[in-house]
Formats: sequence, C-alpha cells, structure tokens
Amino acid sequence: MSELQQGQPVPDFTLEASEGREISLSDYRGKKVVLYFYPKDNTTGCTQQACDFRDSTAGYEQYGAVVLGISPDSVTSHDKFAVKHELPFPLLSDPDHAVAEAYGVWQLKKMYGKEYEGIVRSTFLIDEEGNLQQEWRNVKVKGHIEKVLEAVRGEG
Repeated sequence: MSELQQGQPVPDFTLEASEGREISLSDYRGKKVVLYFYPKDNTTGCTQQACDFRDSTAGYEQYGAVVLGISPDSVTSHDKFAVKHELPFPLLSDPDHAVAEAYGVWQLKKMYGKEYEGIVRSTFLIDEEGNLQQEWRNVKVKGHIEKVLEAVRGEG
C-alpha cells in the first residue's frame, strides 16, 4: 500500500451494499464523496458517527456531496443498522478489509492491553474527479462531522 497523497487519485473499489447492490467509488464521479471507515455497526461511537452523518445529510447534498460508510461488517448487519437508525446513505461491506488496507486504515490497534488488527476510524473527502481532497485519521467522533462539512463547503 502506498501512502495516499492529497490531490492524487484514490483507489477505486467495488463493494457489496444493501439489497444485493454493488457500489463502486467511480459510480460517483462528478460528485464529492465523503468516505468514512468505521470499526463496527451498533457500537456507541460508530452509531453516534453514523447518526451525525445522517443528521447532516442535507448539508452535504447542498454542496453536491454523497456519504458512504465502510466497515468489515456483513451486508445483513449493515441493513439492520441502517434501518434501526434511518441512515439515508449506503453502508458497504469490506469483510476481507481489502479496501481498508488500500486506504491505510486497517492497522494494529491496542485495547485493554491486547493487540489486534482493525479499522482506525478515518474519513476521506474525495473530489469530483476521484482525487483525495482531504483526510482525517484517528477520528474522534465529537465535532468531526462539522469539520468534514466545512471542508465540503470549501471552508476547511
């Protein structure tokens, strides 16, 4: 995996989403994409983050941006999570974490003294041509959505 560079193309991908659909990043050329990676459906931080994105959807759409969420969870898990929290954007399943690895967010983590590999909460703003506009890594949920929305509006 090479380091993602601002202004350079990001890796394209195709992943399974709800209702048996496959979604490719390249499907969204011509729009800004807010691509966020999160560790797990129905956990406290991930639920808050998804609901924050949900509550700000109109702000993103106003500036021609779409939101896509990715985690290793199954499509079935994503479907239940999306219905429970009325999420208006697609959640994509990356069970073998290939896309997470391509974006450099699948990393060694440590919790309660144990090491394991998992997703480091991260967000990428991708421009209309598929280039990296901005990235946020090791995201803290509180206040994050506002920073991303500022960047989408061209203020951040």
